[in-house]
Amino acid sequence: MKYYVIAGEASGDLHASKLVKALKEQDPEAQFKGWGGDLMQNNGVEIVKHYKDLAFMGFVEVLANLKTIFGNIRFCKKDILNFKPDALILIDYPGFNLRIAKFAHKAGIKVFYYIAPQVWAWHQSRVKAMRRDIDKLFVILPFEKDFFQNHGLDAEFVGHPLLDTIQHPEKSIKKQGKPIVALLPGSRKQEIEKTLPIFLNATLNFPDYQFIVAGVKTQSNEFYHQYMKDYPDVKLIFSSTYSILNQAYAALVTSGTATLETALHKVPQIVCYKGNSISYFLAQRFIKVKYVSLVNLIVDRLLVKELIQKDLNECNLKQELNVLLKDEVYRSTIDEGYNELIQKLGKSGASETTARLILKELH
Repeated sequence: MKYYVIAGEASGDLHASKLVKALKEQDPEAQFKGWGGDLMQNNGVEIVKHYKDLAFMGFVEVLANLKTIFGNIRFCKKDILNFKPDALILIDYPGFNLRIAKFAHKAGIKVFYYIAPQVWAWHQSRVKAMRRDIDKLFVILPFEKDFFQNHGLDAEFVGHPLLDTIQHPEKSIKKQGKPIVALLPGSRKQEIEKTLPIFLNATLNFPDYQFIVAGVKTQSNEFYHQYMKDYPDVKLIFSSTYSILNQAYAALVTSGTATLETALHKVPQIVCYKGNSISYFLAQRFIKVKYVSLVNLIVDRLLVKELIQKDLNECNLKQELNVLLKDEVYRSTIDEGYNELIQKLGKSGASETTARLILKELH
């Protein structure tokens, strides 16, 4: 079988790479081409475009890059037709992938979507197009199956792929005396620019803790250094997020998949987000959920503190971090909530299950 796979972000590259590996084990003659990153490439995917050239977040940022985005869409459609895949596998990244799903459906190509667009949170108008263009949806959050099935989509809950990833953490960083507080400012430049300076300012009030920034290899050392040069006691370690979390006493985390990764490592956290003010204002008009973090959404209550937009400032962050570090009852409550979350995420083996179901559909 020939598979065309599209992942537009670092997390998508991770999950797609594991799915590709599972498909190759079950379909030894499989051929892969697509959009993604190094992990997909290392697992045998011919990468057409790297995700680091695709990440535009927020209404304003998307508008500013429309010419590039539409050029990418045209190129992708042409490349799919030339490759003639038996199946198109889309990983998250809905703004781009739903357009490609429409095209592939009209072209008679089977369309599978792994890690569903979060239309239950906002932009529910997309559901109609998804029902028309997607042959089968593989969802990773427990409440998504009922949501999509109630809207007429063929959806299957396969468990969360992070349950497999975090079962095999990287070699732990050795503790160096002071308890570690992990700083996870995100992977996109826009996220890091907004959150990292606020994270760093908060470190000045806690001399008894070691702060470590989890750097991503898609950003340069120089990019981080422009913010960190005045904080010599804060360390920067690249490509070791899980190792850092494996030793962390607490974490400051930019909203996204990292909040769930932090929870699965059982690290108490504060969820942070600050975006372009116009983009955030527009997004508020469409958001239909009570929380921004996956942790709170899954347990359906405010388990971990969220500091969003104007609430994310130095004063609030220092105050909340002080509570997180020193209130043992609060930390115990978070730990109990994490146990509940892990139970709700289901069994491990999401990649293998999804690969098996894709092959079943194709045969």
